[in-house]
Amino acid sequence: MHVVLAGGGTAGHIEPALALADALRRQDPTVGITALGTERGLETRLVPERGYALELIPAVPLPRKPTPELITVPGRLRGTIKAAEQILERNKADCVVGFGGYVALPGYLAAKRAGVPIVVHEANARPGLANKIGSRYAHGVAVSTPDSKLRGARYVGIPLRRSIATLNRAALRAEARAAFGLSPNLPTLLVSGGSQGARRLNEVVQQVVPHLQRAGVQILHAVGPKNELPHVEQMPGMPPYLPVPYVDRMDLAYAAADMMLCRAGAMTVAELSAVGLPAAYVPLPIGNGEQRLNAQPVVKAGGGLLVDDAELTPEWIQGNVLPVLTDPQQLTAMSRAAAEFGRPDADELLVGMVYEAIASRREG
Repeated sequence: MHVVLAGGGTAGHIEPALALADALRRQDPTVGITALGTERGLETRLVPERGYALELIPAVPLPRKPTPELITVPGRLRGTIKAAEQILERNKADCVVGFGGYVALPGYLAAKRAGVPIVVHEANARPGLANKIGSRYAHGVAVSTPDSKLRGARYVGIPLRRSIATLNRAALRAEARAAFGLSPNLPTLLVSGGSQGARRLNEVVQQVVPHLQRAGVQILHAVGPKNELPHVEQMPGMPPYLPVPYVDRMDLAYAAADMMLCRAGAMTVAELSAVGLPAAYVPLPIGNGEQRLNAQPVVKAGGGLLVDDAELTPEWIQGNVLPVLTDPQQLTAMSRAAAEFGRPDADELLVGMVYEAIASRREG
């Protein structure tokens, strides 16, 4: 069996694809896996690091919405589709699984021409153009949110790394806090604006740190590798404030934390829900509003708070985040609500859909 994964560009497309690859290999170590990518995407680093084959096709950027530019896409795609089709034929592909982004659409169209079954996975609440088109030809459509508008969608969640999907925060808490140099017993706020950080979150958090410390809260703050680390003078007897450029063990960070302040990317929401970590979500104020849509279901379920970027202030954190952090009962209730919304088995559910697609072709 050979599965081709089409999910290049950003980590939000690549990480779910790699989590599916890991799940396929756990089920059948002999399965062949090839990832499609382009020279400009993060996949050129992430896919080989995880030990999977990567084949590159030319990048054809897609408009996010139907525009006059859309009519030029088929012509620009022609060579890319042919290149993808050759990769499917060379690897005797049994299924193409697409996750959106530049490489997904040529992957879908090549699979359609080659008669290879298609499975689509959409991580965002608002689907992108590639997945809207791919879903028309797909045997199965998997989505991350229960109220997706994609036709024939099945709610499975987002495939996650096993270190996250199987994380027992309570069991790992003491080890995690020791690893970061945090106090073992104090309420702990984790702050991160994603892999690159978020200047807005950084600025507000640095203003509110003294108030949180005086209330007995310690803070682990990933500021982002390109952002300047704040100068910190630890006050004797006060809870620690630990700014770091980057956290490479998010499983430990999640285990150390009682609550998180973060953006609302689809992967972030899925990971926090899977591990049962409540969060104050601050959706990115640019784009098409998908980050707010990503966070709304878990917030509605009681597993988090939601605040507009413009309304995030030190006073808002003091009035909304601090009361949760200092109330163990409320923390427990929000953690439970987040965990009930989470889908830690999304990778295995998606494996099942891949097998269904392959079986349908063989039966046909």
